[in-house]
Amino acid sequence: MSQTTVVETTLSGLKLLGRGKVRDIYEVDGKLLLVASDRLSAFDVVMPDGIPGKGKVLNQISAFWFRKFEDILPNHMISIDVDTFPPAARAHAETLRGRAMLCRKAKPFPVECVVRGYLSGSGWSEYKEKGEVCGIALPKGLRESDRLPEPIFTPATKEEKGHHDENITFDRMVHIVGKETAEKVRSIVVALYNRAAAFALGKGILIADTKFELGTADGELILIDEALTPDSSRFWPAAGYEPGGPQKSFDKQFVRDYLLTLPWNKTAPGPRLPAEVVEKTALKYREALRILTGKDIE
Repeated sequence: MSQTTVVETTLSGLKLLGRGKVRDIYEVDGKLLLVASDRLSAFDVVMPDGIPGKGKVLNQISAFWFRKFEDILPNHMISIDVDTFPPAARAHAETLRGRAMLCRKAKPFPVECVVRGYLSGSGWSEYKEKGEVCGIALPKGLRESDRLPEPIFTPATKEEKGHHDENITFDRMVHIVGKETAEKVRSIVVALYNRAAAFALGKGILIADTKFELGTADGELILIDEALTPDSSRFWPAAGYEPGGPQKSFDKQFVRDYLLTLPWNKTAPGPRLPAEVVEKTALKYREALRILTGKDIE
């Protein structure tokens, strides 16, 4: 199935609230319409070339997990079926189909909720330096990509656009949101990770780590934004797992690897991407969707 590439949307009749790295956010009938574009960011820079179908993959994987997690934590999703959207949004059905989610509004939680089951990324960097991650002491002698004795909750601050989020200790999170809330959130997101990791393992995918976004709506804590996508998580093929170094992954690793071969200083604007890199990355995203949900892009 060939896919057109949607790098940015302009939807007449809808109020544009903002654009994130990937999502265009609109307001319609007092609700949010999150449109997952095919934009791709690497090293916090949005690339000039999109990845065809990527936004649809992110949208449909998120919807899959939202449904699966409803008994643990409610979420902001109302529908991803364009035919049920308000009339002003249905007018853009061709653009929105498969890549848009109608959501209830929520106040974003001030801390990003990261759960790690394996030692990778910034967690590996911190462990090499300090022997711990976000104040959590870990056993000595762990290798890159090793499975941790148990999943750990490693919160992060939400930084302004253009700045990296900063890993923080649980004590600092307590200072920001209070002890009771911090402990409740930690318990919930670890439960979400454990359920997802067990499910994915049965499909042949290791979820090395993931980032959850929470919010509050009508006085209750809910899951918002996206959930367990190749953008917010590290998905590794279980069959080829071999700790001691980086792993193959179902995400934009092809793009990162290519960019590291260039004399590029990791600041905007990003370089153009070769067709082969775009195509391989698109296939990896779609493969993750098929393996997890049993379906291809709708």
